Amino acid sequence: MKILVIGASGRVGSDLVKQLLADDHQVVGTTRQEKKLFDVDSYTQLNLDITASKDAIQSQIADDIDAAYFVAGSGGTSVLEVDLHGAVKTMQALQDKGITRYIMLSTVFSLDTSKWDSAAITNLKDYYICKHYADQWLVNDSTLDYTIVQAGALKEQAGTGNITVNDTNAGGNTIADVATTLVAVLNASNTSKQVFSMRNGDTPIKEAVASL
Repeated sequence: MKILVIGASGRVGSDLVKQLLADDHQVVGTTRQEKKLFDVDSYTQLNLDITASKDAIQSQIADDIDAAYFVAGSGGTSVLEVDLHGAVKTMQALQDKGITRYIMLSTVFSLDTSKWDSAAITNLKDYYICKHYADQWLVNDSTLDYTIVQAGALKEQAGTGNITVNDTNAGGNTIADVATTLVAVLNASNTSKQVFSMRNGDTPIKEAVASL
């Protein structure tokens, strides 16, 4: 498959691209960095500014993309421009081009505002609001074949290969396990039009995704 990864230079994005390339996919990674992130023939790079207009974004995306991942993030700055408006514009651009498979990396409880009382979420309230409405647009206003993966706090630790999905409590995730989960949903038909949360747990990732 030819796969667009929006946010390829991020912590999850770089690991995701690495795993997709290992699975023999062609990957187009977007980043503002000039240096090519992966020096292999199956990887190409695109300087895509998601704060630009929808039409400008759309004009840069090739027609032969089979699926897209949105794993970009503002890092706490320009959350409206990147995490909300930027994300929605990529959805609109892909939808207009007839590219339907869209996998969104989101945050745990992004759509469940009743869980937003915790101190951890309160400190990230602007980010949560942006992710909430971006996810809402994807679910309610797009015609995309979406999967939304809601990850908890990212950990700079070795991957475990095991997760728990749709737990009522938030939990941390190793970056490698988040990337592996994103790869696992790509061709899993049961994840179409699905939103699920994940945290490190006891179930092998492929088994956990198959249970959705």
